[in-house]
Amino acid sequence: MIYFDNAATTMHKPEPVIHAVAQAMNSLGNAGRGAHEASLDASRNIYGVRERIADFFHGEDPSRIAFTANSTESLNTAIKGILNPGDHVVTTVLEHNSVLRPLYEMEEKGVEVTILPCDEYGMVYPEQFAAAVRPNTKAFICTHGSNLTGNVLDIKKTGKAARDRGILFVVDASQTAGVFDIDVQKMNIDILCFTGHKGLLGPQGTGGIYVREGISVRPLKSGGSGVKTFEKKHPAQMPVALEAGTLNGHGLAGLGAAVNYLNQQGLSAIRKKEQDLMEQFYLGIRDIPGVKIYGDFRTRNRCAIVTLNIGDYDSGEVGDALYADYGIATRTGAHCAPLMHQSLGTAEQGAVRFSFSHFNTEEEIQKGIEAVRELAE
Repeated sequence: MIYFDNAATTMHKPEPVIHAVAQAMNSLGNAGRGAHEASLDASRNIYGVRERIADFFHGEDPSRIAFTANSTESLNTAIKGILNPGDHVVTTVLEHNSVLRPLYEMEEKGVEVTILPCDEYGMVYPEQFAAAVRPNTKAFICTHGSNLTGNVLDIKKTGKAARDRGILFVVDASQTAGVFDIDVQKMNIDILCFTGHKGLLGPQGTGGIYVREGISVRPLKSGGSGVKTFEKKHPAQMPVALEAGTLNGHGLAGLGAAVNYLNQQGLSAIRKKEQDLMEQFYLGIRDIPGVKIYGDFRTRNRCAIVTLNIGDYDSGEVGDALYADYGIATRTGAHCAPLMHQSLGTAEQGAVRFSFSHFNTEEEIQKGIEAVRELAE
């Protein structure tokens, strides 16, 4: 199988990640739930990963990182934890349903939601956020990179626009963490939501949320904390405030090993390899008759995603043919990004998304080009 579905999850993980998970499953107890060696080992391991993640995103302190199961949990925590009835929030059509659906829920509770449109390239710009500000605007919430088109937004300028106006800035880094450099302090990010199983190359079931010092987020859930057992309310201090229940210590061990791997390889090298493969694929298919490509390819500063359609063929049929006849795995359909598909005019047809990893090869890319060419004939 040629795996071109890395925007869904990176299937090829570094060997140290697999080893770390296996080792953890044979040794770790429940962090914070005992004074014996197995429990203490789990606590030390998780704290070490917390330190590495805080350093990776340039957070001011490891305690500002709380671990979750994925970006969806992180985004639900952020959105439902900072917004109140009467607040106004600005977001975009690029968003995944993990942003949109929680916002729709909050809208039913009295939160005002402005959804910024994109241009013909599928881009949204910082100036649009600034122009949408109202007296009651509480937050800007946006993706760093579109999971459908691969377009990357200028979050540094958007973050400055938010900070200058005293507005919270929440970023969904699902498609960019582990590939693009993210500095929460320089980019004025107040809350960063990330998953571990995509560009961070960790196991599924891992993710997290960074919350800037001084910002209070209502917990999405409460319960076991390992501390302050006799208090009726869940502890308010970070990170335990957002970490009710047993953490995925085994998965987090893998995530820690993945961050080590990324630091050793260097994000710039990984990003260049992925963008080289993306460019090779894009240049190989862009002039094929009947092939329509979506997204902004005026720049290489984008996620390694190429999304397309072939004529009027249903995207699902194209995806089935790619896998059945060529052994190429892609993602078809609506990609949990309904507003983006509506903006691109692909709500009915869907689209075929090719997304690349630095573990892919030029030979695989060439086979993908040839497959698209044959299907378009």
